[in-house]
Amino acid sequence: MTLILNEEQELLRDSAKSFVDDQWQLNQLRANRASPKSGTIDAKLWQQMVELGWAAIPFPEEFGGLGLGYAELGIVMEEAGRKLLISPLLSSVVLSGSAIELAGNNDQKTEHLAKICDGSGLYAMAYQETSRHDPENVHAALTKSDGGYQLSGHKQLVINGGSANHLVVVCRSSGDAGDRDGLSLVLVNSSAVGVSIANNLLLDSTPSANITFRDVPISPEDILGKIGNAAEVLDEVYARAAIALSADMLGGIQSAFDMTLEYLKVREQFGAKIGTFQGLKHRAGRWFCEVELSRAIVLKALRSIDSGSSNLARVSNACKARCTATYQLSGKEGIQMHGGIGVTDEHDIGLYFKRARVTEILLGDTSFHTDQFATASSY
Repeated sequence: MTLILNEEQELLRDSAKSFVDDQWQLNQLRANRASPKSGTIDAKLWQQMVELGWAAIPFPEEFGGLGLGYAELGIVMEEAGRKLLISPLLSSVVLSGSAIELAGNNDQKTEHLAKICDGSGLYAMAYQETSRHDPENVHAALTKSDGGYQLSGHKQLVINGGSANHLVVVCRSSGDAGDRDGLSLVLVNSSAVGVSIANNLLLDSTPSANITFRDVPISPEDILGKIGNAAEVLDEVYARAAIALSADMLGGIQSAFDMTLEYLKVREQFGAKIGTFQGLKHRAGRWFCEVELSRAIVLKALRSIDSGSSNLARVSNACKARCTATYQLSGKEGIQMHGGIGVTDEHDIGLYFKRARVTEILLGDTSFHTDQFATASSY
């Protein structure tokens, strides 16, 4: 398994970097704070990304995709992460798209994956009900009704939920919260009767939503896969998403390191560049090693998705745990090495620390993934 980019992938990386640098500025994150309840993404920017083919990268050509893979999507997400770009790549393409691709029938994939690929539909996945990632702690209930089903319950931390016109909802058709059996996946139109959306921003200015479902009618055609048997599909969906998010995190990790390294080269104290101080050299050297270790595991994990590795769950656990720890280190070291200016809102390094805190919680923190890894390894 090669862990270097080929020529085509390098061209994709250069193209993605050029686009992000030209079209996105970090000050947009600060501007978003002025309207925290809007919960919307930049639709024009997203359409430009769609036209570049980014939304179609991981999907088969028969459903409107480019037939590439997560190795290529990871390249795009890393470049987006370098500038903390806010987009539906994770929510619409990875989470929702994977759920539809893995659980949907041919008609569902033909309809919905095509909409994701061409940008005519924006999707978000509503799966979380607590403040921490707990995949099987699902109370939202799918119950039978005349001619179909009804969905009732509450979801929180639905990334880009306020912009989405379609929702992929994880619900429970049987059993109790905490059970693997009884989980189901359904498609819901966000404008359907009984759907209530409250928008907000996360710490890093990412749009999020809390969504309440009150007796929302669900037709049999809106069920993804078999009723009550979604657990195994969700395992792979979350594994893919954790790895894709790690690729985004890697971009932020690298930017925080590069930004701080440049500061060490120009900031003077006591008549010398602070980068010449032995203590800071040692800390920067350790940081560099952590960045490279994170890069290696992200590249391996992305290729594990594409190869259909039987070890995908453990690889994703190791990947997300490593990148979460490294991003935390990057945020803390970046601020400390910048000194007083690092704690001001005017300096960009603080934005990376905020993103590190948010991505720590999304899809499981280090403790969650190390525990999952240990359990899978029979420790």
